Amino acid sequence: MKTLDHWIDGKAVAGTSGAYGPVTDPATGAQTTRVALASAEEVDAAVAAARAAYATWGTSSLAARTSVLFRYRELLVAHREEIARLITAEHGKVHSDALGEVARGLEIVELACGITTQLKGELSTQVSNRVDVAAIRQPLGVVAGITPFNFPAMVPMWMFPLAIACGNTFVLKPSEKDPSAANLLASLAAEAGLPAGVLNVVHGDRAAVDRLLEHPDVAAVSFVGSTPVARHIHATASANGKRVQALGGAKNHMLVLPDADLDAAADAAVSAAYGSAGERCMAVSAVVAVGAAGDALVEKIRERAEKIRIGPGDDPASEMGPLITKAHRDKVASYVWGAAEQGCEVVLDGTGHTVDGYENGHWIGLSLLDKVPTGSDAYRDEIFGPVLCVLRAATYEDGVALINASPYGNGTAIFTRDGGAARRFQLEAEAGMVGINVPIPVPVGYHSFGGWKDSLFGDHHIYGNDGVHFYTRGKVVTTRWPDPADAPAGVDLGFPRNH
Repeated sequence: MKTLDHWIDGKAVAGTSGAYGPVTDPATGAQTTRVALASAEEVDAAVAAARAAYATWGTSSLAARTSVLFRYRELLVAHREEIARLITAEHGKVHSDALGEVARGLEIVELACGITTQLKGELSTQVSNRVDVAAIRQPLGVVAGITPFNFPAMVPMWMFPLAIACGNTFVLKPSEKDPSAANLLASLAAEAGLPAGVLNVVHGDRAAVDRLLEHPDVAAVSFVGSTPVARHIHATASANGKRVQALGGAKNHMLVLPDADLDAAADAAVSAAYGSAGERCMAVSAVVAVGAAGDALVEKIRERAEKIRIGPGDDPASEMGPLITKAHRDKVASYVWGAAEQGCEVVLDGTGHTVDGYENGHWIGLSLLDKVPTGSDAYRDEIFGPVLCVLRAATYEDGVALINASPYGNGTAIFTRDGGAARRFQLEAEAGMVGINVPIPVPVGYHSFGGWKDSLFGDHHIYGNDGVHFYTRGKVVTTRWPDPADAPAGVDLGFPRNH
């Protein structure tokens, strides 16, 4: 069985804690790898390597940093199939979805390649007599990233390329459920010429996370995961004097008005709810059907959902793969099992789904719940699986009020042909990302990603301009130089006379 080690100071480093975690193939249920789980001392070693590297990387030229990042981008493109295969093998998502994940991560690498324009600063001359004021941005030092299982390549690439482009050094703690992609990303960075210690990867569980949160040499922490953990990360790291961006969970709503193209809305709902087996924080998990749209929309969703092909991620015919672990599969299924007694109408129950030849995989089919009460568990909780709830609203106003009552505010969408309604919705919806006839409004890399309310703890969204600001701090320099004409008598600032 393969053992996955840490990546510290530019090389693979065997774990010394004696603790290991299992990594399974979700399609078969079989353990394929054991991953070393770091002790506090091993985390300290990674931070020490990052701190030592910062002494030179933090003062390196922008040209030196971007030249490494340009080479890194080319290596990622050349190895994207290999990265995608690792994602499929450990997460379970289908290969095309894994390739899409790599592509979205590449967007941020490309943004980092252009960091020179993001760090230009500002200058005001002659604010007073011979006084100039300049605003510059400088790196923080050692920063850390704690990333989730559902995007084992993309979310790390949302963090460390920008951080190191800004002059910081980085310690990444990826999910221990699918950790191999992180090591490959780090080794490719070393191949691109990134100096040892600038990017480090430590695997581990809560003990490793808590050490990063309290370590005095870690200046900032980026996190993506569930809301309870995001709240803990934010509170603990902030109490230890660190800058924090902690992105939490979601319950993303899609409002469908009666004038919408219901076929387009149904297509969008199926792809947004069930893509990547629903294991993404921007999945649409609640459709709010307004007025007469409800019955027809539910039927169109059901027709499409029944045709989705479920199978191993490395099978080109598969459109949806398994869930990450058996425990998570059972938790997702429990929401469907208890739905009817909580007032939901179970239109599709996918909890009994199996795949021939892969009976031990973490399989679940697509489930569709209609007329879901807002007090039910299926609506209240972030399920993180292929379960779509449909709620009914009498009017646009009722639908928006329902959406805004949610404690989450990650993303939301409206489907309509009415420009006036769409304009109202983009202003009235209480969420950080809004789609208009777009079901998953994840911004492109040069805009920032992040939610509101219980979906974000901290002041900065991730990547884009917010990402650059998070990984740098501002400094204002006020300068006054005396004019040579004011020099004291007897001092000659000209060329020395030889005769």
